[in-house]
Amino acid sequence: MTATIGHTSIVIALVLAIWGILGPILGPRLSRDRYFGTVRAAILGQFCLVTIASLCLIYALVTTDFSIKYVAFNTTRSTPIYYRVTGLWGALEGSLLLWEWLLIIFSGLVAWTYRDRHRELMPWVLMVFSIVSAFFLAVIAFASNPFERIFPVPLDGRGLNPLLEDANMITHPPLLYTGFVGLTVPYAFAIAALIKGKLDEAWIVTTRRWTITAWFFLTMGNLVGAWWSYHVLGWGGYWAWDPVENAAFMPWLPATAFLHSVQVQERRGMLKVWNLSLIIIAFSLTIFGTFLTRSGILSSIHAFSSGPVGTLFLLFLAFILLASFGLLAYRADHLRGQPELDSMVSRESAFLLNNVVLVSALFTIFLGTIFPLISEAVAGVKVSVGAPYFNWVAVPLFLVMVFLMGVGPMIAWRKASWDNLRRNFLWPTVGSLIIAMILFALWLRDFLALLGLTLSVFVVLTILFDTALALRARRRIAGEGIIKALATLARRNQRRYGGFVVHLGVVLIVLGIAGSMTYSVEREVTLKVGEELSVGRYRVQFQGIKGSQQPTHYRVEAAFKLFNQDHDLGVLSPALKFFPNQQSPVGRAMFRSTLAEDLYLILSGFSELERNQATLKVLVRPLLAWMWLGGAVIVLGTIVAIWPVQQKRGRQ
Repeated sequence: MTATIGHTSIVIALVLAIWGILGPILGPRLSRDRYFGTVRAAILGQFCLVTIASLCLIYALVTTDFSIKYVAFNTTRSTPIYYRVTGLWGALEGSLLLWEWLLIIFSGLVAWTYRDRHRELMPWVLMVFSIVSAFFLAVIAFASNPFERIFPVPLDGRGLNPLLEDANMITHPPLLYTGFVGLTVPYAFAIAALIKGKLDEAWIVTTRRWTITAWFFLTMGNLVGAWWSYHVLGWGGYWAWDPVENAAFMPWLPATAFLHSVQVQERRGMLKVWNLSLIIIAFSLTIFGTFLTRSGILSSIHAFSSGPVGTLFLLFLAFILLASFGLLAYRADHLRGQPELDSMVSRESAFLLNNVVLVSALFTIFLGTIFPLISEAVAGVKVSVGAPYFNWVAVPLFLVMVFLMGVGPMIAWRKASWDNLRRNFLWPTVGSLIIAMILFALWLRDFLALLGLTLSVFVVLTILFDTALALRARRRIAGEGIIKALATLARRNQRRYGGFVVHLGVVLIVLGIAGSMTYSVEREVTLKVGEELSVGRYRVQFQGIKGSQQPTHYRVEAAFKLFNQDHDLGVLSPALKFFPNQQSPVGRAMFRSTLAEDLYLILSGFSELERNQATLKVLVRPLLAWMWLGGAVIVLGTIVAIWPVQQKRGRQ
């Protein structure tokens, strides 16, 4: 019954989505209010039906209804309840259902929010949502059905991929999917604006908060994914330039570029074609990432098994690109006659250069990701591209981006005068150079690390200097204290000061990456009980091994006592987890984190008979905690940027 209700709901929702596509064509024959009401009703109907289908699958997972193939393959009777729920997005079919669920939630929110506004654009906005929804519903209904039956019904299920049995399974996929799906909102408004020829700044202003929200979820999804990789995969790193990692990161680049360049269009009426292209590319990359993940065309520990949906996603991606850029070419006459740059030394130029850097990074990462496919097609051999390539091409570009983070928000519009440059950048430049010389004199000799830290200090000093000038002005004009003046500044210019806080978060992430990449220490030895290993200023003493039966696996833990010189830091117990259906064990690293450095322990092996010795890998990762702290600061900056604030009237 559960499977029947779920699949029937998907099929009916597909019918409603088709009406959402046909509606704008038939709309002129109906009254506008009547037509718009039926389209909104179709969106609401899809939301109700997809919600029913999703809850049906969750219910089947929780109750272990093994008559449904998806349940039998992704849970067991011993699986904890929270992992049964996360099984909704633990494999191909369920993840597509979650995607569609989030998409129709966004569609419903947009339809409700603008029920009395943008009446000319909204039918076409909802049509774009319906096109995307119809595609996913068709795939779910006919090519990748999560409610497919299995016979004979197994007594127990196969269970989740062991790597997915982690608390981050509750957060990482939903965050990333929400970011991907959220980009549909600005894309839908952009296409609607192209269809109707309304190519002013209205659609950008309308979608500003939606785009920032999608960007925020993309950022958090990637950061939580890095955290997951760091503490679960047991290799001591957080980013390996894996194809699926790249697929999750690539939409973030044009979305970031878009958020900066739209400010130029709002202020100067420039970059209209560029902004439309960026949002089309950003949305298209979400579909491309889904294709990479679900086609099985590239090997990755993150990818789902190959299935029939890969070709469908590739065809849909081709349709999106051809239709979107075809519309852009059709409206080319409406996009001409834009103002030109007044000077290369201006905020417009800085934002444009920032866009060029981000798009260049996107191109190089995209090329490295698909190169194995190109080499196989041309030479018949799949040649993989490793981390050295990505680091070699991406690191210099990102360093330029960090520099522009300090310059772009401070430099004047149109044309910066010498006085503007001197006033805004003299003291931050002097301060950052002094810090660089101190770092070089003390211990820092690696050029890229020194450059990255110097540029990070430059960004921080420009933000602090600009904010100090603004605070002084508020004190002179209104007699406000620091706290009240900061609140006034943030309320009056949320985008600027929210952006400042986000930039500070990015600086902290750069600090963590520079420290952990440059000065890490790593050792691997086999210890007997009571023996010690020295790594830097730490001593690690092996105390013993114990095993325990967990609900889904057998866990072997090795206890290691930590000392910082003569100070007892407690015990860490890295583990190996043995799953019945998994040939090799899954590692569970443990680490002790401070703002200065992380001490990271990996159990590589142990003596199975006597259990009196263990092979241990120890890593010291300097400054890595600043990465996660930077993520928290980005959360704060995003809240500042999008929080609805009612402006006070009158003079301040």
